[in-house]
Amino acid sequence: MIINLKTAIKYVTLFSIGIWVLYLAFRGQDLGNIWLEIKSANYFWVGASALSVWFAHVLRALRWRLLYQAIHYPVSFSNAYHAVIIGYLANLALPRFGEIVRCSIIHKTEKVPMFASIGTVITERLFDVLVLFSTAAAMLVFQYDLVSGFIHNVLVKGISNKLASLSLPGMITLAVVAVLFIASLVYFLRRRFGKKFLRVFVNLRQGFGSYSKLPQKAPFLLYTLAIWIFYFLSMYFAFSSVKATSGLHFNAAFTAIVFSGFAMAAPVQGGIGVFHWVVAQALVLYAISFKDGLAYATIIHSSQLLLILILGSSSLLILFYKNARRFTNTKFK
Repeated sequence: MIINLKTAIKYVTLFSIGIWVLYLAFRGQDLGNIWLEIKSANYFWVGASALSVWFAHVLRALRWRLLYQAIHYPVSFSNAYHAVIIGYLANLALPRFGEIVRCSIIHKTEKVPMFASIGTVITERLFDVLVLFSTAAAMLVFQYDLVSGFIHNVLVKGISNKLASLSLPGMITLAVVAVLFIASLVYFLRRRFGKKFLRVFVNLRQGFGSYSKLPQKAPFLLYTLAIWIFYFLSMYFAFSSVKATSGLHFNAAFTAIVFSGFAMAAPVQGGIGVFHWVVAQALVLYAISFKDGLAYATIIHSSQLLLILILGSSSLLILFYKNARRFTNTKFK
């Protein structure tokens, strides 16, 4: 993939936004105390949290294979797993690039058309979004008094105050930027996909239809549920790693996983900054100080980052070795 100047500027801008949010989150906090909490964490529970995330990645690969099998592409578990992990690694460099990378790996290793793969990935994501919004709705129903205060005071009131503080030129500038962004997005989509629309549509439709073609839908739905259970457990186990959060119960983990799910949807590399601020705000609802929430968020985010760096690098090496061996065997036959 060749990255042009506009693309490079876009990704640098997104990364800068993440760093800026990270700075805002830690600004005014006692960094020394936060570092002491991180150093004194119980890393047995950090490991249990990371292991739960790894199980979720394994289940994601198994679930993805079901969609391929439904459209008659017998993708191996090994290639699906390595593609998923390398995709997460790619997301650390460029947001949302990982989805393209894992489809590209399956295209090269299993000869599956790219847009058919993209259709299966979008199908996966639609189910994940459905689970996220369902859990968010359940959170609002069962913890309305707790969460509604955050929505009103931090989000609605905070944004309203920011907008109210803008001068007339500032409001005009904000409106112009929003219109230009939407117009640029529409123009990009028309230029990028206009001429190739029919071929793209046919292949995407094949990928989208993968769920409807599943002979048994129960395994796919069970995998989806299990993935989110392990995400939930990763949050819950990590509570025990920090003294301040060790007394939190399942309801706090339930809220944290919803908040973190929306944070990771932000177009920022690895959710950096946004994840830290959002998770810390979620724990404030349960009488945890923002400082302690930041220490918890830093621990869990860093452990998952390290996990992806190790597993992703290992998967890259394994696929490189397999491809090199296949090339050697083909050359000397």
